[in-house]
Parts: sequence; structure tokens; C-alpha cells
Amino acid sequence: MTRPVPGPVAHRRAGGDLTAPARRIAAPDERAAGIGSISAAFGVAAFLGFLFFAVQLLTNLYATSVTTANAYDAARQVAAYQVDRDSPGAVAAAERRAESDMRARMGSYGRDRLVFDWSGTDADAVRLRVRAENPSVILFFKTVLPFTTIDRTVTVRVERLR
Repeated sequence: MTRPVPGPVAHRRAGGDLTAPARRIAAPDERAAGIGSISAAFGVAAFLGFLFFAVQLLTNLYATSVTTANAYDAARQVAAYQVDRDSPGAVAAAERRAESDMRARMGSYGRDRLVFDWSGTDADAVRLRVRAENPSVILFFKTVLPFTTIDRTVTVRVERLR
């Protein structure tokens, strides 16, 4: 008397054909066709979405950092002791020179996007407000993203000789 051999051999008949339960196990289910490709497509789309969001966030953080640093440099340039504080023309010329220098340091980003406001400047402090719109990597969601606008106000005390 022969015993059945465990495993796939047990589902074979003497001629090598598969038994009915073995055919059901071996045959792929037609209803499952394409399920792997659909989930893979959603996975790739989710990955790309997170990747573009991360790139957008890093670009905006970098632009904000560079804009803030250059705004401080421009305000310090106007607050320097070399600028004649008694002459409004000299202060205005220093502001124009500082704007021009800042735009040159920031390249095309500075030429196209920066808006300067020196209206808070008084005899004791130079106040510069800089606004800029960041470019968007995620084209379709530009209005939804919360960090696309830079709005910084820097204040520097006027230097005086003692």
C-alpha cells in the first residue's frame, strides 16, 4: 500500500495530471488581473506627490532664508554712519543703492519678485519690509500652499558716531 506524498506531488495522478483542487490552486484568478498595477500606480503617484511637496517646502525655506539675510544687509547698508541722516536725498539714494545691491545679489529672483517698502524708517531706526512671491514646483496647487509668499520686516538701529 502506497501512501500519498505530501506537497505538490500529492495532487498529481499517476499520469502526471493535476487533480481538480490542484488546478484551482495553480490557476490564477481572472478577477485579480491588474490589481498590482493599479496599486503600484497609486503608490508612485503618492510618492511623487510627497516628493514634490518636499521640494517645494525646501525651495521656499531657502528663498525665505536668503531674502531675510539680504534684507538685513540692505537695512544695515542704509543705517550705516556714512549716510548723511540730515539729508533726505542722501537717505533716498542709500535706499536705492541698497535695493539695487540686494536685487543684484539675489539674481533673477530679486529682479522679478521683490517689493521693497522703506516707509517705517525714522531718525533712529531703518525699517525695511520685503515681500516676494515664491515660484511653485507644484503647478496645480500654488494657491493652496500656505508658504508661497515671503513677507519680512527687518529693523536696524541707525549708526551714530559718539
